[in-house]
Amino acid sequence: MSVSRYLSSYLDERGARYEVCTHAYSRSSAETARTANVMPSLLAKSVILEDESGCVMAVIPADRSVMVGELARLLGRKELRLADEERIVALFGDCDRGAVPSVGMAWGIETVVDDELEENDVVYVEAGDHERLLRLSHDDFHALMDGQRHARISRVPMH
Repeated sequence: MSVSRYLSSYLDERGARYEVCTHAYSRSSAETARTANVMPSLLAKSVILEDESGCVMAVIPADRSVMVGELARLLGRKELRLADEERIVALFGDCDRGAVPSVGMAWGIETVVDDELEENDVVYVEAGDHERLLRLSHDDFHALMDGQRHARISRVPMH
């Protein structure tokens, strides 16, 4: 596959500037960071959650976990839970399974961005397959995510 057509169209419509970076095939965000030689804190990971009101995407650094309760409070939603794999596959049909770009707006999905990502000089985003990332400067990522909610919605996972 290549860059998702929804993502590509969305970025082109907004005049977004980015660089496509290729890496060895990977199956998880941690593996993607390793194979792409990118610090996990610079890789934007998408986490899809849902409730009876529909889906929401949390965009967090790859080395962190979403704080579901905090996100639910922020959005005024009580029953948020991780979306199941089949729901995600149906929503992101032009992406490879498990390679969802952190730009939910391209699919009309409410998107909340973790403040941690805004502190980076550069941010990498999945392109929709398991071998490409989009590299955006801080300013380009900020411009792309302008209009989306921003909050502290992630934490370092406990091991």
